[in-house]
Amino acid sequence: MNVVVALIFIALGIMIKYGKMYYLIAGYNTLPPEEQKKYDIDGIATIFRNGMFFMALMLLIGFGVSQYLDNPKIQVYGLFVAIAIGLPYILIMSNSKKFKKGKK
Repeated sequence: MNVVVALIFIALGIMIKYGKMYYLIAGYNTLPPEEQKKYDIDGIATIFRNGMFFMALMLLIGFGVSQYLDNPKIQVYGLFVAIAIGLPYILIMSNSKKFKKGKK
């Protein structure tokens, strides 16, 4: 199951960054076009890609270690690590003033 979720995270990261599917970013897609121009969306998309790839990596590492040690609980630990680190990273970094154009 974790492998499927990891593949979904990888697909989302690719779609947001390289497919320019910025409407998948909550909040940005509801802004009026003139407000959207005030943000460095490419930088925000990079943060989302990196966060999604990190979470996928943690899930895959958890899966691999759990298979190697024959302990399915390790998959759950990998999931918690992925969420506990990846989600705050995405939220904090994408909402930082770093990506607001004209404001330093």
